[in-house]
Formats: sequence, C-alpha cells, structure tokens
Amino acid sequence: MSGTQISPLAPALRLPCGATLKNRIAKSAMSDSLGDGAGNPTNDQIKLYERWAKGGLALSIIGEVQGTPHFAEKPGNLVLNSHSDRKVFESLATAGATDAAQLWPQLGHAGAMADAAISTPKGPSALALPGLTCGAFSLEEIEALPAEFARTASLAKKCGFAGVELHAAHGFLLNQFLSPLFNKREDAYGGSLRNRMRLVLEVISAVRGAVGPEFPVGIKLNATDQLEGGFSEDESLDVIAAVDKTAIDLIDISGGTYFPGATSSSDRVGSGPYFVEFAGRARARTNIPLMVTGGFKTLAEAEHAIADGKADVVGLGRALVVDPELPSFWLSGQRGTPGFPRFNTPPEGGVTAWYTMQITQNARGETALSPDDLEEAIAAYESRDDARRQIWNSKLI
Repeated sequence: MSGTQISPLAPALRLPCGATLKNRIAKSAMSDSLGDGAGNPTNDQIKLYERWAKGGLALSIIGEVQGTPHFAEKPGNLVLNSHSDRKVFESLATAGATDAAQLWPQLGHAGAMADAAISTPKGPSALALPGLTCGAFSLEEIEALPAEFARTASLAKKCGFAGVELHAAHGFLLNQFLSPLFNKREDAYGGSLRNRMRLVLEVISAVRGAVGPEFPVGIKLNATDQLEGGFSEDESLDVIAAVDKTAIDLIDISGGTYFPGATSSSDRVGSGPYFVEFAGRARARTNIPLMVTGGFKTLAEAEHAIADGKADVVGLGRALVVDPELPSFWLSGQRGTPGFPRFNTPPEGGVTAWYTMQITQNARGETALSPDDLEEAIAAYESRDDARRQIWNSKLI
C-alpha cells in the first residue's frame, strides 16, 4: 500500500445484525491468563484491553470466558455468571470500548480439556488416553448446555460488552462434539456429522434468542483439527454451510487443537497465514462475514487476505502481543512486519508461556521480555497458575 492509497484493512464492516466494526483488524481470542483466580477480571486485564483498543483495532475477543467454574481451561479464565463481580466486568467492557473498539467475550467450555486440577473433565464420550482422561456427559447434561451458553451471553450484554463469540474450535467442548476423535456417542449428538453439529446449532439458537437480533454473535470454527481421523476440512465446510442458515454475524476460522501431544497452530513452523486458502473455499458456502485467524505476520499478508476477498476481518494474536499498537501503524502503512522473537528449541508449551507473560508486561506497561527470558517466563507462568488454582478451589469449587 502506498502512502496515497487506503488500506484494504481500513473500511468499516457492517455485520448482519446491524452493528459495525470500524475496520478489518481484530485481536483474536487468546488465554491472557489475567483473571484473579476467582473468575473475575483484574486491573491488569482492564488496562490491557484498553491499551489494545487504543492501538487502533476494531475488535478484541477475550479467550475462554466460562459460564460456570466447573470446566475451565485455565485458572486465569474469567467466569461470568450470577455470582460474578458485575462492576468489574462492566469496567472491563468499558475499557475495551475505548476509541470505538468492540470487546467480545469468547464463551468457552473446555469439556474434556478442562484443567483437571480445578475440575472433573467431561466430554462427549469417556476417554482414557495418554495425557487425557475424561468422563462423558449424560444426555440431560448436554441438553442443558445451550441454556448455559445463553445465560452467559445475556449477562455479557447486560455488562456492556459489544458482542460474544462462541468457541467451537481448538479442541474445546463444542469442537469436541464436532470431532469423531472425541465424539463416539451413539445418540442424537453422535455418529453422523449432522448429529455431531447438533449441539453447536442448538447453542447458536439459544444464544441468539437470549440476546436479541441486534447484538453481535460470532463463532470460532476449526478449518481442521490437523489430526488424522479428526474434524476434516470437508466436514468444516458442511458445518459452515449449516451455520450460514443461522443468525451468526461473524465466522472466525482457525484450526488445530490442544489435544495432548498435538502441535498447536500457533507453534507451526512456516511462513504465511494458515487458513486463508480454506477461507476462500468457505466463501462459496456462506454469505456471513469471515474472520481468519492464524499466522498473519506482515501487513502485506493481511491486506491481501482482504483484497482477495478471502477474509472480511483479519485476526491477530501474537503480533499484537509483541506490538500492541500495530493496527494504528498498519492502517497508516507503517511497520510492515512486527518483531517476533526466535527461540532455540523451546520446551512444549514454553512459547505459549512466554507470550502469556509478555501479555502481562503489556498490561503493566513494563519492559518487553526477550527470548533469553524464556526459562524465567515459564517458571513465572507455572507459579502463577499454581497460585490461582488454590484460589479457584477455595472460592469456586
């Protein structure tokens, strides 16, 4: 983009519900791990989302906001229910709306992937695998889930958040129902893809009914689990076609899973966005705006995704951790590539720990970490989680 041209990232986007995103750059959902251990936001979290809003983006999504404390992904997750500190959630919503940005909680449920130290993991089917053991939800428990998501969405609206995103990706509960690796059920929620997507469609319907027609509701879906025998691209396209018939406002396409031993998409080696080509295929199956998340590292990549018609919104994660003000620079044609750290043979999960602790540095306005801080970041990350597990178990369970 030259200095005299308008970036493809700059135009506003009107969502089907009538709400408008001021540009095409979003902060995709990440587990910022900044909850207080009792499910409530902290001052650091409030400052973080205000900083990201001031950085020029149109939308931030808070990863894994739980409806109950029983199936959380991490002890730093937020829990939004009738026991929550509403005033603190309202402060977070206000901070995230700075400079006409929008802040959406991602409504999560880790299911079989729930942190076993603060929960009793359950999924569509009982599993006993290396690193993953879980029970199975009863039919009655499954039938209660749409109302649970709907209650959380309704509270999010009352707290002043601008919208919500349903988390049906990355190996968490709704994705578990979609995946034949997790879902071995033989009732109405298992077997055929139509049955495996039943819960997702029921949750969408319940949430839309709870928040009304003018409140944005998005959904995050996997292009693929990237696991042999898992949720495939062709199946994902069929789910997208079914979602197209619902009142969803934004389909956020990502991929991969946190299944034990699997390589997460965010740790993939390679260049270029991960799911843009899949989004091009999805475009033929839906008229709902598409957000594509994963692997965007340069301004040119982001602009091409929009200009080529494969995405309507670009979802950034780690790029906004290393450069929180990046959107304002990209929109003015500056800073083509943020400075990503390089690590020498990091341990499994180590890079995620480093980025999570860098998020805390950003929230506090402190000096950025260097790759040499990896060991200290891992230790701080694990120590903080251990401390918050104790709080979680004493106050929430």
